[in-house]
Amino acid sequence: MLENFGTYFEQVKRAIVSFNSISDILDVLLVAFVIYSAIKLIRDTRAFQLVKGVVLLAAVYFMVSIFNMEASKYLLSLLFGNLLIILVIIFSPEIRHALESVGRSSVSNINLFNLKNRDESAIQESIKASINSVCKACSDLSDKQIGALIVFEKDTMLGEIAKTGTMLDATVTTELICNIFFPKAPMHDGAVIIKDGRVVSAGCILPLTGKNDLSSELGTRHRAAVGMTESSDALVVVVSEETGQISIAEKGQLNRDISDGDLREILSRSFIKVSDKESNKIKKILRGNKNESEE
Repeated sequence: MLENFGTYFEQVKRAIVSFNSISDILDVLLVAFVIYSAIKLIRDTRAFQLVKGVVLLAAVYFMVSIFNMEASKYLLSLLFGNLLIILVIIFSPEIRHALESVGRSSVSNINLFNLKNRDESAIQESIKASINSVCKACSDLSDKQIGALIVFEKDTMLGEIAKTGTMLDATVTTELICNIFFPKAPMHDGAVIIKDGRVVSAGCILPLTGKNDLSSELGTRHRAAVGMTESSDALVVVVSEETGQISIAEKGQLNRDISDGDLREILSRSFIKVSDKESNKIKKILRGNKNESEE
């Protein structure tokens, strides 16, 4: 074991001495980026505890090698001999999440083969109408303290989640959302999935978050909302059955007790595309308001 460590450090020394080309710099930067991304991926998750366990086993392996404890050394050598396969099995959810994150990059959004069947402007109008309907429904459900869980799909495909519920493919309306979540209705306990302004499925089962630092006040709906945004880039709207509060989850974070106006603003900012012309108009209006306030 010590001889292996000595050989390893000798190889590191030779690599540092021969470090004299641009390709070496790019190689180091790539390795550093991969390590940083891995740490960022597992930070604040259960996987971080697993990493600590692997590090502890490595320390034990080092100690038994020093003291020449043959039986323990043999057992641990079997473990570390297949370490790569074991790590792939243990960290398969994190690896899958990392690959999904890469797939959500801007490169994947290029539509080379014109796969979108619906006209973009029609989709945008449908999305605007669906946001208005969902905000109105959430306001009504909040007043009546009726629980709701609504998922807005973005780039991550949620087909597997949608299949856990009842497939609908229906236009989003306030009445439909309220009827789905009406107490004792067949699908009121699950989640609704909305894609491109249409209800894809209802009564869906979402993955729960593994976080332990969430407030004890939060129930299954809120934990499912956070869990869904940890495994995808979706936005999830929650209406609390106990308090009637409206919350929205994004990127593993929960923004609690927001108004229906705030909800409308967040959803519009995330899903409604603003043209360059409209963007310039908004900037001019904001610039004019700023000048007036300065005067």
